[in-house]
Amino acid sequence: MSHDVTLAAREPLPLSRRPAALLAVGAARLLATRSPHTIGRVLRRLRRGALPATTSQARAARAAVVTLSRRCATNTGCLQRSLAATLLCRLRGTWPTWCTGVRTQPFSAHAWIAVEGTPVAEQQAADYYTAVLTVPPLRRP
Repeated sequence: MSHDVTLAAREPLPLSRRPAALLAVGAARLLATRSPHTIGRVLRRLRRGALPATTSQARAARAAVVTLSRRCATNTGCLQRSLAATLLCRLRGTWPTWCTGVRTQPFSAHAWIAVEGTPVAEQQAADYYTAVLTVPPLRRP
């Protein structure tokens, strides 16, 4: 998105939960500099062995990264925020669906996480963006 606005008030995060969130934010910052192909390949590899995330797990991960990272707390930080929330879920043994997409009128791109097709803690409706690249959890047999 084109403007840098804080998404929401950030709430304190307990000290015991900060290390994993900081690790996820740092890894996401590095991963966000890579090509979409590389990001997708890395995420598809990392999702192995994870259970599908619940909405509350994904929401908690997103809230944690927004709390610890000013960049993740802005509209322009959607790629790093979505990657960090996904990676934090993975550190906790779960996996949301990581998504990127576009809108044509007016044109904009966005990245977010979803659970069972529903965006987690997003202001727009599920069909506001057309998903271009998604990395869903692997289905268990």
